[in-house]
Amino acid sequence: MAHRIGYFVGSLSSTSINRTLANALIKLAPDTLEFTEIPIDGLPLYSQDYDADYPPEGRALKEAIDASDGILFVSPEYNRSIPGPLKNAIDWGSRPWGTNSFARKPTGIIGASPGGIGTAVMQSSMRSVLSFLDAPQLNAPEAYINFDPDAYGEDGEVKDERTAGFLRHYMDEYAAFVQRVLDANAQGHIGDDDPESRK
Repeated sequence: MAHRIGYFVGSLSSTSINRTLANALIKLAPDTLEFTEIPIDGLPLYSQDYDADYPPEGRALKEAIDASDGILFVSPEYNRSIPGPLKNAIDWGSRPWGTNSFARKPTGIIGASPGGIGTAVMQSSMRSVLSFLDAPQLNAPEAYINFDPDAYGEDGEVKDERTAGFLRHYMDEYAAFVQRVLDANAQGHIGDDDPESRK
């Protein structure tokens, strides 16, 4: 039985290198994972004023997260942090208070950048947010991708075998991590004493 993975692409750009990376990851992932993108481009800016009556866009986002066995974030780094549209989506998914859709969902974080640090600071910021949301994270291998456009085809093909091998290893480890977290959840071992997990 395949696990359903909802994935976020943190860029709204039509030429996003992180969408290219997401396509590559899906192509290289083991067949135990099935992927559905969770779109973030149609969300209004989150406000607590919406909590009493969530709009359709917010409900659709939460339903997509709830339907996923795991969550994968593929995102650029903006100004040394999480891109605004992605952070906005995370805020929508974690509210209203008491209905945090990310709780106990196994997550992976990966991102590509033309620069040498490969989204390392964004990922550090994301880990802090996900820790608060009681979302278990794949901590190793870390994946900070210095994007080389010559290594990727438009359809997700990875032309460089060294890059393909690393990304395949990352997805194999993520698949194993998802299974471990889901098994632990089923046994009641994740978040039992953490009030944040009951949000």
